[in-house]
Amino acid sequence: MGMLQHANIPILIRWLQWYVACWRGEKMKERLKELEKKIGYRFQDFSLFIQAMMHSSYTNEKHLEKFHCNERLEFLGDAVLELVSSEYLFLESPKVSEGELTKTRASMVCEPALAFCAREIDLGSYLLLGKGEEATGGRQRESITSDALEALIGAIYLDGGFTNAKEFIHRFILTDLENKKLFFDSKTILQEIVQARFEEGISYKLVKDEGPDHNKSFFVEVLIGTQGYGVGKGRTKKAAEQDAAYKAILELRKEK
Repeated sequence: MGMLQHANIPILIRWLQWYVACWRGEKMKERLKELEKKIGYRFQDFSLFIQAMMHSSYTNEKHLEKFHCNERLEFLGDAVLELVSSEYLFLESPKVSEGELTKTRASMVCEPALAFCAREIDLGSYLLLGKGEEATGGRQRESITSDALEALIGAIYLDGGFTNAKEFIHRFILTDLENKKLFFDSKTILQEIVQARFEEGISYKLVKDEGPDHNKSFFVEVLIGTQGYGVGKGRTKKAAEQDAAYKAILELRKEK
């Protein structure tokens, strides 16, 4: 009897592995259904949605072929985004030169801008990441979330066509552009405000940093003269300075 029980152990282990895999699969689908509601688009081919959320670290860990990750969808989504944003700028700015249109488009669809949009729908929390990438803060890494947003655009384009992809882009990327420009150009805008209203100059002071080297957060204070106007947080000192400048602009607007 003992030998029979021992012989059944590998079968039991395989059954448990299958059960856990199914459970994780169902939990993943539940999470992605939640994201579907958030973005207002329902996939006909759900496998495209899953692939859009699948980072290369996950496929590497699962020993899947490279083409299973979201990089091909990102390539496609990037092209769709460029077309839609180009059309938007062309129609919205009929008297602006080609050079200025190109410059504006680049700032609208750059990595930090797309990562900002991804944060607004908490896209990072839905990604399929390898354990190593997860442990080093991959869900907040701008390069990963911005790429995933483009992959999501590519998946919507393949699943529902150009019109649905365009609607998604207009709703989640080409919206509230004035506030986004204020954030991305915050250091330049703050410099212009200070030059017009103050005699003192701007300086940025590192207040502290937290976390291990592979997942560090920086806190930077912006000062006009000797007075502080805001503390920003970021994964790099530059990002923290940008956040601090944005908060300073909002503070200065209140003082008007």
